[in-house]
Amino acid sequence: QDELFVGAVESLDYEVIENYAYREEQQAQRSKFWVPYYIMLKWFFALLIGVGTGLAAIFINLAVENFSGWKFTLTFAIIQHSYFVGFLVYILLNLALVFSSVYIVTQFAPAAAGSGIPEIKGYLNGVDTHGILLFRTLVGKIFGSIGSVGGGLALGKEGPLVHTGACIASLLGQGGSAKYHLNSRWVQIFESDRDRRDLVTCGCAAGVAAAFRAPVGGVLFALEEVTSWWRSHLMWRVFFTSAVVAVVVRSAMNWCDSGKCGHFGAGGFIIWDISGGQEDYSYQELLPVAIIGVIGGLLGALFNQLTLYITKWRRTYLHKKGKRVQIFEACLISLITSTVSFVLPLLRKCSPCPELETNSGIQCPHPPGTDGNFVNFYCSKDNEYNDLATIFFNSQDDAIRNLFSAKTFHEYSAQSLITFLVMFYSLAVVTFGTAVPAGQFVPGIMIGSTYGRLVGMSVVKFYKKLNVDEGTYALLGAASFLGGSMRMTVSLCVIMVEITNNLQLLPLIMLVLLISKAVGDFFNEGLYEEQARLKGIPLLDSRPKQVMRNMNAKDACKNQKVVCLPRVSRVVDIVSVLQSNKHNGFPIVERGQNGESLVIGLILRSHLLVLLQSKVDFQNTPFPCGPGILNRHNFSDFVKPASSKGKSIDDIHLTDEELGLYLDLAPFLNPSPYIVPEDMSLAKVYNLFRQLGLRHIFVVPRPSRVVGLITRKDLLLEEDGNTATTELQSTSVRSILSTSCKLSFSLLRRNAQN
Repeated sequence: QDELFVGAVESLDYEVIENYAYREEQQAQRSKFWVPYYIMLKWFFALLIGVGTGLAAIFINLAVENFSGWKFTLTFAIIQHSYFVGFLVYILLNLALVFSSVYIVTQFAPAAAGSGIPEIKGYLNGVDTHGILLFRTLVGKIFGSIGSVGGGLALGKEGPLVHTGACIASLLGQGGSAKYHLNSRWVQIFESDRDRRDLVTCGCAAGVAAAFRAPVGGVLFALEEVTSWWRSHLMWRVFFTSAVVAVVVRSAMNWCDSGKCGHFGAGGFIIWDISGGQEDYSYQELLPVAIIGVIGGLLGALFNQLTLYITKWRRTYLHKKGKRVQIFEACLISLITSTVSFVLPLLRKCSPCPELETNSGIQCPHPPGTDGNFVNFYCSKDNEYNDLATIFFNSQDDAIRNLFSAKTFHEYSAQSLITFLVMFYSLAVVTFGTAVPAGQFVPGIMIGSTYGRLVGMSVVKFYKKLNVDEGTYALLGAASFLGGSMRMTVSLCVIMVEITNNLQLLPLIMLVLLISKAVGDFFNEGLYEEQARLKGIPLLDSRPKQVMRNMNAKDACKNQKVVCLPRVSRVVDIVSVLQSNKHNGFPIVERGQNGESLVIGLILRSHLLVLLQSKVDFQNTPFPCGPGILNRHNFSDFVKPASSKGKSIDDIHLTDEELGLYLDLAPFLNPSPYIVPEDMSLAKVYNLFRQLGLRHIFVVPRPSRVVGLITRKDLLLEEDGNTATTELQSTSVRSILSTSCKLSFSLLRRNAQN
């Protein structure tokens, strides 16, 4: 049936195509050395994915932190003489970084725009969006993230890091990039979509682990948010990959602590340590925590809806006008963001420095151009600071660290926090969807921590208790907004605990996430689901719709026209079928002894294109081929590169003589596709389709007789390492099964006679 969706999206073949080439390959791989080698290579690739993603994260963080550090240092040096000149330099530096990002994306790697998580989620759900896992997308994602985040836009690099990890995993799985001559055949062993799916899952977890220094959170993120198919062996490899990332990132941080990384300071690799803050909480604080959860659910749902409307308008009216409009749009948003972040602190009055503990590690005012609290900006006295500049004139990680910081009571005024919340929320909504790599984790944390700190200020003022810390409520606010927008629970909870190094607040984080998710679900779906649907990615949810329980399989396909091919088809007929429709699966039929058509299997469009292009299987007679023709193809001949459009019927040129020849399709079809009876409920079909990762499923009339009955016991084959013993065991099971079937038939006859 038609599997081509809107926007060049195509289903993946997670099902094993057990054709002749596959069975020949399995026979060749029965040596006792093959299975250990295959398993060892999987673990080796998990190691390479962790190292590669960790190195990519280190490079992005070093570049972003150094660009931000140079920008702030130069700006603060110039404003000592002229604020207007400093303002112009600040705008131009941000504009140059953003322009580099949007130019790379629009001209070189269009698939690198956005966070990439909806596309990767679709890939692991069984849908491939063309271009999302290519080498140029990886390059565009890395360098585009440096420009967009370093340019001060209201977006983050965490989502793009997930996409980066997935690209690295996919490229390793297919041996590199053939287009750019960066490939190696000795690693081209993971040729099926199933194997690639496992590698991409490892890459997603590695991206989160590298972005947040949260290896366990990365594993749970892959399990909860992106993947649709999971098993225990995959869990081990994903956990191993995340652990490798944590080691690589930690080694880089230790190296940077010696001062060899330029402006790279405490920021970059996120860890907002609030372990020195509030250590306990009372039942009286549950009400403000619940209020934070409700606010997070409302603001998160509103954020999803606003970004959905703006992205629809942008795709319908703006981006259709060409790449120049996309570049102009990103540069205009950069100008607005730079102006807001520079001008708003000028409108705020400076505050006198508070008295700080000598061992707190915080100084006021902080030296200009470096990361930290209490930034002196446009202040008349040396012992004053600008609370709004403390947020704007820091990298995002350092700004969040300031909002989370403990023992900094009264650092921010309510007016400054409200001003920043309104402006940054608006900028985040407008920026999301531009043609640059953009994540929403860090902007969401900044938005949530702002209103969380506001609630914390109210709690401190109302309860007048010394053990209540404003930074604690900033953390809870961040968790609530992410829960209300992205609708994650378990993985987000673990990530927040890992990046703050505070296990005491785990119950409060769980509570606020449950409330915010429940409130957000009342209004709309999560951010990634909304964006995936907008991009035409047909995600299958974990549960079928309620209406499917009142429908059967026949109802779902009654309006479809199934296109079948005979076992031995003329080449001209195959070409005509491929040109006249976009179906990707064709049932193969053969005439039975009674003259009726019998379905003998399913052949994919991509396999037909390979056969037409190679031409080696064409024959002169309309009869089934002999055994000599079966060994002309390897299983790797039918493999389609990841995220590519593959072959097209328009690219295949055949002569009139070749069009008159015949092709026997039996050796190349899938002889055992999944089949359901026509009266099976659609909900049951849905669960089978999603859980097995299928692309096609046959709907057939109710079978007339029972061939066998397999139980759990029949599937428990004992294996002692000897293939012959396993086959003998299988034979004994089949004999037992045959006996049980005969007994069942005799019972059925006896019941019918009675």
